[in-house]
Amino acid sequence: QAQLVESGGGSVQPGGSLRLSCAASGLTLDYYAMGWFRQAPGKEREFVAAISRGGGNTYYADSVKGRFAISRDNAKNTVYLQMNTLKPEDTAVYYCAAKGTIYVTSIFYSKTGDEYDYWGQGTQVTVSS
Repeated sequence: QAQLVESGGGSVQPGGSLRLSCAASGLTLDYYAMGWFRQAPGKEREFVAAISRGGGNTYYADSVKGRFAISRDNAKNTVYLQMNTLKPEDTAVYYCAAKGTIYVTSIFYSKTGDEYDYWGQGTQVTVSS
C-alpha cells in the first residue's frame, strides 16, 4: 500500500528554521514528481514547492521563494523541505504529495494540487514568538 509520511514539523520562533521530510513506502519515488502543500486554519490548501522526478527542476510559491528549498534523495525514497527565515504566516499543516509521470523534468504546481496521486497525513508547523 502506497504511503507518504511527513515528519519534522514543530514549533519555532520567527526567523527560525525547520526541515521537513517525506518518506515513501509502497511506491518508488523515482517515478514521481513531488510537491509540498500547506493548509492554514480556515484557509484553502495552497501550493508551496515542487520538484521533478530527477530533481533538476524546482518551483516555488512566491511567498516562500528564497526562504524554502525542496530537495529529494531517491535512493532514500525521501523528499525534503528546508524552511528558513520562518514567519508566523508560514504556520500551517504541511503535506507532501506524489504525482506519477513518465517525464523526468516535469513539475506540477496547481494551486491546490488536485493533479497529485498520493498525499501524506501532514505535519504541523507553528511559527510563533
